[in-house]
Amino acid sequence: MDIADLRETPAEFRNHTAQLRTVLRSPPAVIMGGAVSAGEDNDELIDNLKEAHYIRSDLVERAFRAIDRADYYLEEYRDSAYKDLAWRHGNLHLSAPCIYSEVMEALDLQPGLSFLNLGSGTGYLSTMVGLILGPFGVNHGVELHEDVVDYAYEKLDHFIKSSDSFDKFEFCEPTFVVGNCLEIPPESRQYDRVYCGAGVQKEYENYMKNLLKVGGILVLPLEDKLTKITRTGQSSWETKKIIAVTFAPLVQPKQNLNGRPRSVPLPIFEVRTLQDLSRIAIRHTLRQPIAMGEGHTKRRVSFPGARAMHRYGPRFERRRFCRRFYRQCVNSVVLHDSMIPTAMDDCNYPGGVEEEDEEVEEEEERGCRRVREDLPEEDEEGCGTEEEKSKSGCARAEAAVNILREKILRLPLPEPLKMYLLYYREK
Repeated sequence: MDIADLRETPAEFRNHTAQLRTVLRSPPAVIMGGAVSAGEDNDELIDNLKEAHYIRSDLVERAFRAIDRADYYLEEYRDSAYKDLAWRHGNLHLSAPCIYSEVMEALDLQPGLSFLNLGSGTGYLSTMVGLILGPFGVNHGVELHEDVVDYAYEKLDHFIKSSDSFDKFEFCEPTFVVGNCLEIPPESRQYDRVYCGAGVQKEYENYMKNLLKVGGILVLPLEDKLTKITRTGQSSWETKKIIAVTFAPLVQPKQNLNGRPRSVPLPIFEVRTLQDLSRIAIRHTLRQPIAMGEGHTKRRVSFPGARAMHRYGPRFERRRFCRRFYRQCVNSVVLHDSMIPTAMDDCNYPGGVEEEDEEVEEEEERGCRRVREDLPEEDEEGCGTEEEKSKSGCARAEAAVNILREKILRLPLPEPLKMYLLYYREK
């Protein structure tokens, strides 16, 4: 080949330059994840998703903060949990956080709705949805692989029995079934919200639409676009393309030996027992003072559990940095007392530690006071000055006292009934 053959004409050069600019301007990170920076923990990941406007509503933000994404990873892969990337191991799969954010926002979830998750996987998304639906919603999932359903129930059980977030929300527990979501009988009941976690071929679009009630919302990857479809009437629809995505396609259903298609029955819409309704009512009543700030009624909350969650303003990054730095100073045996005020002086700026939400400060102070009252005398004697005792008490209170649990344990009830109200929790 002659060197001259490798030279470009001016027109070819301009064409290649234009193509390169198009590639550079396109957002491939959105397709594969990685649209936002990695976080050090779950809160920082959510901060990054908020800053990039993937999370836009308070309701979705609280649900994301309540569940640690790393809890749904295998132990050896937890270090990658706070990256905005999809994760797959065998049949286990989690989409990128930016994708889940767009899905949650598009679903426009509200308490009491019915939700169907096609390709429910590890149950991470279904559990977040359950925090918003509340105890009188419906939360169903269909998953192709039986081992993944077992994994999802294992993670759900761990969340209910060990996560403090469970006591801050009224929860709609998801139910999963094994099967191919393309084999759902046509006479099955319809849902208010439906999400499909696999790429849907164009010929199955109407099949997915028919799973919706009138007024319902379907979110699915359709023709390499995350798509929101709203059913406005019996035969009318509104379609909106959200972002470009790449999903593995739906697995085609297999035929039985007799040539008939298989049938995957959806979970039953169960009516709650009187015993279960009583537990919900008691926990709701005990949770109300927590949600309203233990007697502080100057702020109203949008749903039970909202008061117990953190409020993150635009200056959250700087406030959290200062809090972490201050805690390091308090907990370090190397630093002297004279160094701690210096650390606080560095954080003395508008929107810093001194301007924390008043109700949050009061709640933390109550928690610190409570822990200090419960401390044995010999521990207090070794704490030093009163100021050091106070800081030590607050440092211990960072483990977060579960107020709802403590209220239940103080009730004049038989022990088995208390355990029932606590869902037989481990913590």
